[in-house]
Amino acid sequence: MADFEKKQPVLDRRHFVGGALAASALAALAGCTKGGTTTGGSTGSAATGGAQGGTLRYYINNPVCIEPYNLQEDQGTQVGFQLFDSLTQYNFETGELEPLACESWEANDDATEFTFHLKEAKFHDGTDVLASNWKYGWERIVNPATNPESPSVIGYHLAMIAGYDELAAGEAEEMSGLTCPDDHTLVVTLSYAYADFPYVASHPALAPIPDCAKDMTQVDFGLAPVGNGPFKMDGEWVDGQYINIVRFDDYYGEPAILDGVNFMIQKDVETAYKEFQAGNLDVSDVPVASLQSAAEQYGESEDGYTITPGHQFLNGSEPSTYYLTCNVVEGPFTDVNLRHAVSMAINRQAICDTLFHGSRTPADNIVPPGIAGYEEGAWTYSKYDVDAATEILDQYYPADADGNRGLELEITSNQDGGHKEVMDSIISDLAAVGITCTANTPDWATVLDLYQKLDYQFGRLGWVADYPIMDNFLYPLFYTGNGDNRAGYSNPTVDEELMASRQTVDDAERIAALQEVNKQIAEDMPVIPLMFYTHTMVGGSNVAKLYLDPQKKADLSQAQLVSAE
Repeated sequence: MADFEKKQPVLDRRHFVGGALAASALAALAGCTKGGTTTGGSTGSAATGGAQGGTLRYYINNPVCIEPYNLQEDQGTQVGFQLFDSLTQYNFETGELEPLACESWEANDDATEFTFHLKEAKFHDGTDVLASNWKYGWERIVNPATNPESPSVIGYHLAMIAGYDELAAGEAEEMSGLTCPDDHTLVVTLSYAYADFPYVASHPALAPIPDCAKDMTQVDFGLAPVGNGPFKMDGEWVDGQYINIVRFDDYYGEPAILDGVNFMIQKDVETAYKEFQAGNLDVSDVPVASLQSAAEQYGESEDGYTITPGHQFLNGSEPSTYYLTCNVVEGPFTDVNLRHAVSMAINRQAICDTLFHGSRTPADNIVPPGIAGYEEGAWTYSKYDVDAATEILDQYYPADADGNRGLELEITSNQDGGHKEVMDSIISDLAAVGITCTANTPDWATVLDLYQKLDYQFGRLGWVADYPIMDNFLYPLFYTGNGDNRAGYSNPTVDEELMASRQTVDDAERIAALQEVNKQIAEDMPVIPLMFYTHTMVGGSNVAKLYLDPQKKADLSQAQLVSAE
């Protein structure tokens, strides 16, 4: 038991991981949509004491992107999730994948073709959402001509669609695997069997794009995106200051309860929390140093995911991992022995206990608990064993008479959100085994740019499941050339086995194959898992209800403020 009680997922493990996975993916399901009544509990003012209307003030850090083209991190995705709807959505309460912008879908027997039947809907500019807009939206992410100077890093999500390679290489203008038999039918033909594809279709970036975007630059559309979601933009994104969205009254689903949301951009979590305490924000992240006091002052959420008055601090478990990415292409971390030693020199338990008051748990895997296929201790070197670390270092980096091993490392990270304290702890642990390490602390956007250019040695990252399946932790992070493979890692055997596992239709066989690939990646250790995340958010007493799902996506269309009466 920690200093404050850590909430477990609302669901049992079977439901949390999605139950039968492809079995549900291959069926045409009926269920809730964004703005429906089954996700995050009951809706309606009578159920929560909430009021219709009002504007919620919600903290975010400055995003990288807020429209589908490059939704690569959780801050921008939070905004994009309100503006755009994808075809499907995972319901963490039922443990099922459900239709969102589609009525239903079906697949052929070998899971190489999926047909989605689309709901009638409007874009925020009043034009109809047609199958051709879905096709264009997906191709726009992959097409290098969309923004030659800044290509999207998330196109790999669509890599299994026929024609992807040709479009990505600039050799075609569309993906042959995307066809539109009529205005409300989208047929997706894959280049290989992939039973989990409907989970991919739940990614917030895989949304339709209106025709008006074709007459705008990608930059201009990015400042004021036009989507199909329950909220629309109110003006443009003012970089570093705010993003305002308002209810879209012609939304095809249940209309938003709030009048709007003011995403208030703050420079760091500490500043945001001070603004929250001063009454200037309704929802904020909580700094590491304030986790215990926030839980005591505001009361812990009853399920870990839903803010209600008196139960305002969220600490539900997430399908996400905090890790160190290593540049395995150039520099000291090209040596796998150093990666093993550094990993075992880090006292994960001390970080979790001391800095996070037991609200996080040490990571023994890149795949977190709750994801089908997680195996305890699967990453052999992802543990604290200072003797083993020293033994490796003595063999490959022997110390001189002064204890100097000739290793001078630089760890890169943004400082806000408690990351500075984590990096300081790591630097101290490495010093204890004779490794000199200094911190490089640029802003978050610069950190991502350095990683993308492989202009770093090692540094911190976090991965939240785009969709809750094991493949989503292995393919994006470790397949050669993927945009989120920040380590520059490339192992032809891993690539081959990842592709083979993706083409395995049987659930149990696919998971077993992924477990074997995971063990190989663990030996190569291009990243160093540190912790499994939990929510650390808090809402004000004026928030009647707000649900933040385990993937950190807030269904703000059904959020409510307390009635003024």
